[in-house]
Amino acid sequence: MADIKDPENTILMELKDGTVTIELMPDLAPKHVERMKELARAGKYDNVAFHRVIEGFMAQTGDVANGNMEDNFNLRAAGTGGSDLPNLPAEFSKVPHARGTIGAARSANPDSANSQFFINFKDNDFLNGQYTVYGQVISGMEHVDAITRGEPPANPDRMISVKVAADA
Repeated sequence: MADIKDPENTILMELKDGTVTIELMPDLAPKHVERMKELARAGKYDNVAFHRVIEGFMAQTGDVANGNMEDNFNLRAAGTGGSDLPNLPAEFSKVPHARGTIGAARSANPDSANSQFFINFKDNDFLNGQYTVYGQVISGMEHVDAITRGEPPANPDRMISVKVAADA
């Protein structure tokens, strides 16, 4: 069980194998942290698929517009959408994209992050300074490592539920 220091800035992500506890970094990326908590509290991340999972790289999820579709044909659109909220400006920092960090997924435009995010399977230093880091897995990384691979996976794993620890 994780030692939760700040429940208001901790995310509990339920996966098929167990709970992943994510410590958010509001000092580093306040807008990204607020967006994740807002979408979690609205239930928008519940049942959203991991639509891009690359061995030795990362697991991407959070397309709240397309990622909760049960029809895998339609799931191919996952990765193209976000939420109905405006895009976020980049909040780059010196924090490296190390194993277990949460990064904001975006298009080629650095200010296009919205709801999608990825969890790094390993240190991905080539991403440093190019994508916003706003969280760190502090418990349950073994459950992240067990996410089904694919782009998209034939039978994708999903975030069963995503909650702010203060509300759990």
